[in-house]
Amino acid sequence: MEHPAKIADIKNVGNLLLEIGSYLMSSGANSHRIRNTINRISQTFGFHAELLITHRALMISVSDDTDSQFFSSLKRTSPHGVNFRMVSGISRMTWRVVEENWTIEQIEQELARLAALPHFPRLITLTFVALAGASFCRLFGGNWFDMMVAFGATFSGLFIRQEMIKKHFNPYLAIFAASLTASLLSGFYMKYGISLTREHAFTTSVLFLIPGVPLINSFSDMIDGNLMNGIVRGMNGLIIAFAISLGLLLAKLIYQI
Repeated sequence: MEHPAKIADIKNVGNLLLEIGSYLMSSGANSHRIRNTINRISQTFGFHAELLITHRALMISVSDDTDSQFFSSLKRTSPHGVNFRMVSGISRMTWRVVEENWTIEQIEQELARLAALPHFPRLITLTFVALAGASFCRLFGGNWFDMMVAFGATFSGLFIRQEMIKKHFNPYLAIFAASLTASLLSGFYMKYGISLTREHAFTTSVLFLIPGVPLINSFSDMIDGNLMNGIVRGMNGLIIAFAISLGLLLAKLIYQI
């Protein structure tokens, strides 16, 4: 029978790898990055890891070179978002694990530090995303008034989405409500002639909802051979695009434009 300390070691490593994989998955990393990160850390501790990645769960099996120790477990992942600070932080941490021979306790402390990093203040996020919407409006040919309309519509749409996510609404419903809010505000000005029949503000006010990361990860996963994850992420992106389109369509029907 194996010594209890050895069994505890492989359990600790396995649970740690699952936690790292869960952080990466919920932060917007693709399957190739997650698998490379897990393998890099497991090999540093002298173990071999096999990882099954699905859209909402991770399953890992960890063993040593002689197969005398074995650990297997499954962990559900949090709802997906985009947090490149977490992704890059874990990537830097793994190289320090390899080069400096970090212990499990050091890795856990670094993960806790990364998870506790503050996000940007909400007002700053709303303002800069709205500025990005106004910039897109300008790129599409809008004038300064169209840019102000796009700014206000984007700001309001993102605010509605954040509030609905905070109240645990379905994320697709939150995207639909944000799209409808933004398109109703920008469509009002287009409908009543304030923007001189320009459609630039109307068409660019929902661009902040475009699912760029899911679609890029979908393509990346399929190119890398992770077809199941690629298809699921692609379908997720398509449902988001459908929710955006539905909000735009409803606004057009309301204003008959």
